Amino acid sequence: MDQSNLEAQTKSGTMELERVLGRADLMSMACGQIIGAGIMALMGVAIGYTGRSVNLAFVLSAIFTISLAVPMVFIGGTLRLRGGNYTIIAALVGKKWGAAYVITFALSRFSLATYSISFADYFLGLTGVNIPGVVIAAVCMTSFYILNVLGIKGAAIIQNAMVVILAAALVIFMAFGLSRVNWNGAFGGDADWMPGGISGFLLASATLTMATGGATVIINFGAEAKNPTKDMPIVIIVSTLAIAVIYAIMSTVAAGVLPIASVAGKSLLLVAREILPVGFYEFFIVGGAMFALTTTLNATLGSTTKPLLQACVDGWFPKKIGYVHPKYKTPVVLLTIFYILGMFPIITNISISQITTLSLILNKFFSVVLCLAVLGLPKKVPEIWEKSGVHCSNAMLWLIALIGTISTIAQWLILSWNQAAWVWISNVIVIVLSFAYTYFREKSGKVTMEISYEAA
Repeated sequence: MDQSNLEAQTKSGTMELERVLGRADLMSMACGQIIGAGIMALMGVAIGYTGRSVNLAFVLSAIFTISLAVPMVFIGGTLRLRGGNYTIIAALVGKKWGAAYVITFALSRFSLATYSISFADYFLGLTGVNIPGVVIAAVCMTSFYILNVLGIKGAAIIQNAMVVILAAALVIFMAFGLSRVNWNGAFGGDADWMPGGISGFLLASATLTMATGGATVIINFGAEAKNPTKDMPIVIIVSTLAIAVIYAIMSTVAAGVLPIASVAGKSLLLVAREILPVGFYEFFIVGGAMFALTTTLNATLGSTTKPLLQACVDGWFPKKIGYVHPKYKTPVVLLTIFYILGMFPIITNISISQITTLSLILNKFFSVVLCLAVLGLPKKVPEIWEKSGVHCSNAMLWLIALIGTISTIAQWLILSWNQAAWVWISNVIVIVLSFAYTYFREKSGKVTMEISYEAA
């Protein structure tokens, strides 16, 4: 490759991104991604499945989540991954697998709209202003799009501040709520304890992985992290366990203050209204519910472009799409594309629930691939693996991959067992078309894979 082509690739690639994110920044991104809309809505759903044993369901969900995260800990603790999960799959499994992953990953980004739409609902419910919800949602989406365009460090600073306020809101909920809990039957021996039996408990636990999961998103910040191999393993494990403990305490309050029948399937705000005094309740809506949404939106916008950016460098998509702004060091074209994807459901008022359902099986499918990717470390990067701070025996690697794979498949089956046939058929079609695209794109001669990982 001649020098001019190399320079053009660098200016439009992950090597142009600034390495400015420290451990605290990654921790706030991880926590912001975990604490999202899910906890506000899924708490009531899980209580409906398993009653007051929802606190133990959160513990099991954390175990499920950690089992999937451990392979990411070993990979992220060994390599700086400039293309995040795309680089993991492309480098350790196969380049076509990586390209197929990134296509399905991009298709699922319509879900960005859910955070802005839910934010608008909370905003209008709190203020009562006579403004169309679509306007509030559009302003929310646009604000965080601009924030991310102007640089990842500024987005991280705002994220840090929002996460502090979010944590304060959750502490207030727990502090006021624990004193109101009816502790009789809180840990068993009650008709409201595991009313759905083991099957209901497992369904609740699998559902709650959508609330406890998310920390591994920081893998996609590998190109912008100062010390990824040192910071990411710590951040992934600590953030997941800490939030799971907080959720378990919050769920004890959510299921222990009001009768189960009145909170099953309902928003967490119902219990918040019951336990929090005026002023604190409003703070919980803003700092808890609304900031849970905006921190997730901010973290998702910041992380979602990196796999696509590296895929552009490698030629799976036109390289111009991966243009990085010379001043702000952000992939402005990709950010704009995802902004448009997020805005489309907002301005058209279409339902994205079916899109979310479609992404369920796809996400779990590639989660299995990510778990198995850890087995590629000794084969693909033997010298780096030997010097890794998380180096272990091959037998241990197989055990880690096996546990993660079994856990992921179990969650997959529990969550999708009753899905309609069209959901499975649609997912199979998307996967087949994704691999077909990668086949013909590679045949075109436009794919030139760059090594997007390194020891750090």
